[in-house]
Amino acid sequence: MLAPFACDPANSRGRLIEEDGSAHRSPYQRDRDRIIHATAFRRLKHKTQVFVEHEGDHFRTRLTHSIEVAQLSRTIAKALNVQEELTEAVALAHDLGHTPFGHVGEDVLDECLKDVGGYDHNAQAIKIVTYLERKYARFYGLNLTWETLEGIAKHNGPVIGDIPPELAAYNKTYDLELNTYASVEAQIAALSDDIAYNVHDTDDGIRAGFFTLEDLMPFDIIGPLIRDVDRLYPGLDRRRRKSEILRRMYGILVDDLLLTSKARLDDAAPASEQDVRQQDRPVVAFSFDMHSNLQALRQFLYQNMYRHPEVTEMRVFASECVRDLFEYYASHRDLLPEGWLDEAGSEIAKLRAIGDYIAGMTDRFAIKTYEVTHGKRPPEFGR
Repeated sequence: MLAPFACDPANSRGRLIEEDGSAHRSPYQRDRDRIIHATAFRRLKHKTQVFVEHEGDHFRTRLTHSIEVAQLSRTIAKALNVQEELTEAVALAHDLGHTPFGHVGEDVLDECLKDVGGYDHNAQAIKIVTYLERKYARFYGLNLTWETLEGIAKHNGPVIGDIPPELAAYNKTYDLELNTYASVEAQIAALSDDIAYNVHDTDDGIRAGFFTLEDLMPFDIIGPLIRDVDRLYPGLDRRRRKSEILRRMYGILVDDLLLTSKARLDDAAPASEQDVRQQDRPVVAFSFDMHSNLQALRQFLYQNMYRHPEVTEMRVFASECVRDLFEYYASHRDLLPEGWLDEAGSEIAKLRAIGDYIAGMTDRFAIKTYEVTHGKRPPEFGR
């Protein structure tokens, strides 16, 4: 039995284009499966998390990150007695709209498109799953349920103020109630994202040699774990020592999230999923102390990893690559894939379609294309 505030698939608001139900899968299971089989999902295997695709075989990509977020999401959803498949679907789709080269690519594309509405990866994810994916005879996109679309659009909270054009346009067709919070399931996916990237970026930063575990001793979120592991397993080899510490870090973050969220849910006592949407704050959250600890770790990672000279050098290349490719295709539209601009009537629509093409590139494809169009290659990593 699901909690009363969970999104029961039997009560789903359904799909924009009505379809017959499946004899073997719930609506949210079908959403999850459609996302996994989407072209945009496969492309995530060659899209940057922090390190670009060519920089190492063991660093996270957007794909491995999304899988880790989905795994965490299902664990938390089960513990809170809400819908696991919906949580997993939102988690797997949450990064579909990312450009090549991570956030730096998004920032540059936002600048390139600033006169026609800018670029936002969450809004782009909605455009992908409602329009750009072309797999089905009856409709564009994946025709996902309302609840999954809502989760993709606003898992980070209500969308108010200047709404990105793709999201605003779709919302006129299918109202996602952008001014409210998302479901418990979508909120779980959002904070599972926070857990995953804080732990695995720490792992990748150590792997890259940017800092050591000993550098992290002052942080309350990890220092006690290092001391516990060293006390219990003296002389443990370096690789297993790191893995054991980070495994425990996952555990304390999930435990804190569950304890805090259960308290918030008890306090709010939502009787339905709609009650969750009408709250004045998220019902899924970390404690104040844990949130502060995560912020401190994030600041350390920003200074010692995200702005490390080697990462910064790659960011400069990535910025030039995305900007130059956009300008190149804006001036050489006949070199876009055949039919790419056929449905773009206005000049604004054409520029946004060029943005869709650049955004859909993997790191690897963008680098290869840039070498052909401009004769430039990325800097070598770890030289």
